[in-house]
Amino acid sequence: MSDPIRTRHDGGVLEVVIDRPKANAIDLATSRALGLIFRNFRDDPTLRVAIVSGAGEKFFCAGWDLKAAAAAGDAVDGDYGVGGFGGLQELRDLNKPVICAVNGICCGGGLEIALSADLIIAAEHATFALPEIRSGTVADAASIKLPKRIPYHIAMDMLLTGRWLDVHEAHRWGFVNEVLPAERLMERAWELARLLERGPPLVYAAIKEIVREAEGSTFQTAMNKITKRQFATVDTLYSSEDQLEGARAFAEKRSPIWKGK
Repeated sequence: MSDPIRTRHDGGVLEVVIDRPKANAIDLATSRALGLIFRNFRDDPTLRVAIVSGAGEKFFCAGWDLKAAAAAGDAVDGDYGVGGFGGLQELRDLNKPVICAVNGICCGGGLEIALSADLIIAAEHATFALPEIRSGTVADAASIKLPKRIPYHIAMDMLLTGRWLDVHEAHRWGFVNEVLPAERLMERAWELARLLERGPPLVYAAIKEIVREAEGSTFQTAMNKITKRQFATVDTLYSSEDQLEGARAFAEKRSPIWKGK
């Protein structure tokens, strides 16, 4: 069998492609492999941005592999690996940008993986759903995340009925950033990745930690932690060469050279 996950590095960009025909569904072994890939991405200082997509033109990811569960005895609460299901949604301290390029059907755990990214772009034929209700289980991560990303009643409609959204409705509710012709999808993903690759990695890290930690805090509590440099990434940023470089580059009217230190 071919490798269920394909990766390639180009400069500071890592591309991760889920390649498990026919539906790019994820079993426990594939989830663990994704966790190792994204952990290595997190910890490798030469990598700055990741793109995650699916192989083929029909599916981004159909989520949990129910056929594997039935055949191999994979338990729905089994060992998904270091990053939880799909390697992303429970990976601690992932302070680098992740772009999800949805190239087709994105449902169940596939949608939960997409929701774990920072930017979601999608092909015109992409569709989205949380059909877990029909198989008698719960879309656990989506139940936590989706009502915070889109209007509550739309999120509950998806969770309680399992209905499908086309890409334009997903864009209208705000959990897709851009809708693109299929042939332009990966080109645009790489354009965004190159843009982010040129940006300040320590600032990205601070943004991601602040956003993540502030989700469970009051505004003032989060602000106090920023100003008192109680976020590790903020403390690193304010003591960094990059902080000085940004000010110098602005004063000298030139593009900054970010070193990530």
